[in-house]
Amino acid sequence: MAQGRHLTHLDAAGQANMVDVSHKPATERIAVAEGCVVMRADTLAIVKAGEAKKGDVLGTARLAGIMAAKRSHELIPLCHPLLLTKVAVDIVPDDALPGVRATATVKVSGQTGVEMEALTAVSVACLTVYDMVKAVDRAMRIEGIRLIEKTGGASGAYRAD
Repeated sequence: MAQGRHLTHLDAAGQANMVDVSHKPATERIAVAEGCVVMRADTLAIVKAGEAKKGDVLGTARLAGIMAAKRSHELIPLCHPLLLTKVAVDIVPDDALPGVRATATVKVSGQTGVEMEALTAVSVACLTVYDMVKAVDRAMRIEGIRLIEKTGGASGAYRAD
């Protein structure tokens, strides 16, 4: 662990707790996360053509990601409930994978960051893609879910390599 850094979700006794952010000023905070679903080329063709039996794969996954970001505090025990000001989820086909790439951008003016909300949005969007086309490709892989960047807050900006 880096010198001077500690796990903020643990109290002095090592017990998990929700961080008290009441002393922090409200600032604009933005987080961007990404992930992908790798699938067979013929599965991607079905997604791109809009021929999945369950319906519009990319549209449904986008909405699922947005909904998930808003419910992160219900899924992750120590997340704060936040009044999100923006959630954008973009899911695009990528022939090079082959598969789809999901990106989520989440914004808030608040006392804590939105990294978990962005990561939750991407995770659920990818899971929804899997669910919608698993009947034709159970070997799909969800990969590379990670934080790309975050701004705002005392820890400053972060950008992935």
